[in-house]
Amino acid sequence: MFDEGYTKYDCNWIIADPLPQTRIEKMNQWRTKFYQLGLIGQYENGIGFGNISIREGNSSKFIISGTQTGGMNTLTSQHYTTVIDYNWEKNHLTCFGPIQASSESLTHGAIYQANPEINGIIHVHHLELWRNLMDEVPTTSAEIEYGTPQMAKEIIRLCREANLLKAQILVMKGHLEGIIAFGKSLDEAANLLLKYFYVSKGLS
Repeated sequence: MFDEGYTKYDCNWIIADPLPQTRIEKMNQWRTKFYQLGLIGQYENGIGFGNISIREGNSSKFIISGTQTGGMNTLTSQHYTTVIDYNWEKNHLTCFGPIQASSESLTHGAIYQANPEINGIIHVHHLELWRNLMDEVPTTSAEIEYGTPQMAKEIIRLCREANLLKAQILVMKGHLEGIIAFGKSLDEAANLLLKYFYVSKGLS
């Protein structure tokens, strides 16, 4: 089940220059923090995990870390791309930048579309926290894998039927260790995730 880091979608990748450093600075600071905590990283088999994104203004576009970057201890503007269009029913997206978008991009897109107030999303892995939060916070069905149209549809379902928009965190039962947090800002999403993480460590 440790299959994070590989693109599963039909990607129309428009190769373009990197974003200015100022556009990804805050995102990169948080990404480095979660890498240092082991919430983003790489397994011994070489497969990376975890990603981070922010909405572009008031649009449906978003900037996200690139595919297979989880194992890198430091990212640069070369490792972020902008998703400019997506359709999870067709398992397709278009990204614009120096790298292809993360395999979780359709899931991020579903969250952004579900609530226009959401502006930052973080996907991490942590086995203990994943187990502790499962079914205690909104949780996806076990049969649904990450990075698929079914996961995007499941996110929409949870937004409509569960308390997800209030909880701002979810567990992906069918994606071992997978947790997603989001907020009106990236800081809000990151601080919420840190709160749960430190509680799980008895450090609250």
